[in-house]
Amino acid sequence: MENQVFAAVLLAALLHAGWNSTVKVSLDRVSTMLLLALAQAVIALSLLPFVPPPHLDAWPWIAGAAALHASYKLFLIQAYAHADLSQAYPVTRGTAPLLVTLFSVVALGAHFDMAALVAVCAISAGVLLMAVKGAVSGWMGGRALAFALVTAGFTASYTLVDGVGARVAGTPSGFIFWMVIGDACVMVVYVLATRGHAAFLALRPSWRGGATAGAMSFGSYWIAVWAFTRAPIALVAALRESSILFATLIAFFILRESVSGWRWASTGLIAAGVVLMKF
Repeated sequence: MENQVFAAVLLAALLHAGWNSTVKVSLDRVSTMLLLALAQAVIALSLLPFVPPPHLDAWPWIAGAAALHASYKLFLIQAYAHADLSQAYPVTRGTAPLLVTLFSVVALGAHFDMAALVAVCAISAGVLLMAVKGAVSGWMGGRALAFALVTAGFTASYTLVDGVGARVAGTPSGFIFWMVIGDACVMVVYVLATRGHAAFLALRPSWRGGATAGAMSFGSYWIAVWAFTRAPIALVAALRESSILFATLIAFFILRESVSGWRWASTGLIAAGVVLMKF
């Protein structure tokens, strides 16, 4: 992986950890996801005039990616409803890079050297270890685990579709902008069908925090999609999960939260994977 791509993906991971650490909204999870999707769509719409349109062949990829991103959000909400965040989130994020790597080898014919494969496994293992520690009150039940694994499947799916679609589009920016708009449209339709117009009025008190988090989230994935066109998708997907490493550092050094030895061990394993991937 080229130095500039490696550095850019680490920046994307930092932005991802940053928006998760800064979002302070008194909303339920569905409303929070809707607020973030709307904020991202507003940014994308404002930037559309400055990027070339995607190739015609890319539009099915854009539509598929938008549907997968929205499905990811909705299944993640269900995973959180059935298990603690400290369990569900690491399972969904730690499993996805392994699925992307497996599919890249089997279906896309990708080849990775041993160091790269060990790096991917180390990063995923570090993330998954946090789920084990989160099971202090008992491991998640079968229903919760099923939602978490299906969510991981959606994460792996949209990662692959985004990576291939951005290359087909000929413009990573055009691809991600239209995908974000489509994702927001799906979320709006879902919320209107399940909660009605009142759900949108409830967003007004939290729009500032949501806009900030949405901008960071948008920037993070914009960089990731660009990186998908410059480096193997599986390696970018795994490296992006180093966001949990940055989240731990932010929690300890900036938010002054206590961090357990187990979490430090997990982040150490992730850091080892990051170093191995580069060197």
